[in-house]
Amino acid sequence: MKTNPGRFFEDYRLGEVIIHAVPRTVSGGERALYHALYPARHALYSSDEFARGCGLPASPMDDLIAFHTVFGKTVPDVSLNAVANLGYAEGRWLAPVWPGDTLRAESTVIGLKENSNGKSGVVYVRTRGMNQRGVVVLDYVRWVMVKKARLDAPAPEAVVPALAPAVASDALVVPEGLDFSRYDFALAGERHRWGDYAVGERIDHVDGITIEEAEHMLATRLWQNTSKVHFDVTQREDGRRLIYGGHVISLARTLSFNGLANAQMMVALNAGAHANPCFVGDTVRAWSEVLDRAETAAPGVGALRMRLVAVKQGAAPFALRGADGKYLPEVLLDLDYWALVPV
Repeated sequence: MKTNPGRFFEDYRLGEVIIHAVPRTVSGGERALYHALYPARHALYSSDEFARGCGLPASPMDDLIAFHTVFGKTVPDVSLNAVANLGYAEGRWLAPVWPGDTLRAESTVIGLKENSNGKSGVVYVRTRGMNQRGVVVLDYVRWVMVKKARLDAPAPEAVVPALAPAVASDALVVPEGLDFSRYDFALAGERHRWGDYAVGERIDHVDGITIEEAEHMLATRLWQNTSKVHFDVTQREDGRRLIYGGHVISLARTLSFNGLANAQMMVALNAGAHANPCFVGDTVRAWSEVLDRAETAAPGVGALRMRLVAVKQGAAPFALRGADGKYLPEVLLDLDYWALVPV
């Protein structure tokens, strides 16, 4: 048999290292499509001149372009037969990705736990994305619910990795040369500095984006994400294609520009949950909460730890969980990340 049906839960082994195909060279084409699809407009990722004014040699690729590209490499080996992508932890952007860089990925299986129904299980992997020089540009953990092909396959010993609740502020990696001491607030689009944000403050990002099927399909193909639930309507009993969770992340990040235009670079992904499924026709809105603030050693650069919540139509302002502690059905995404902001 020359074709590959993908891995099922019983095919994973604890400690296994998976080398993912196929390396991908990224360019201005990916950036243009990314900015068209979402549409992203943070200045550092939009303008070489603005980036040079911030101490960088040019504008790097958007942080989430790096994430989606690396993530897409892992799908055929990790989540081709996924029921759902469940969460993220311990993610760090370790080096900028530049136009012309070639990215590849490898993952290590760090946890396995069969579900009580015996039909699926949760696979935990730590993924590293590397450039053509072998430099690790991105490192993160994610866990995925994966179907079983053989229901009589014995359950592995349950191992759930202990994961840090957040990346420590002193572990954040600031790109070499980044300097916000001469930051141009007018060109960036807002005047708000690091010191203008208070822990506990909540920001309604006001705007909404309705998900169109053509845009989602283009985006998912762009990132070479081949997960069956995003393409094949027979994979779900309701006959609906599940929207790629990363698509929701990028939509929410784009919406956060209104109120967080100066949160220029994502440098850590502390935690994340795709709380409820998202489908074509849903209108995505977003709000943020400031969780923490930290100084960095880079001139003029501070860090904000933010909760970014994406919701769909019908959500009450700033509502997250019900009285039972579970996510409300309108909540799509609950993301905890660190971003670099001018002081």
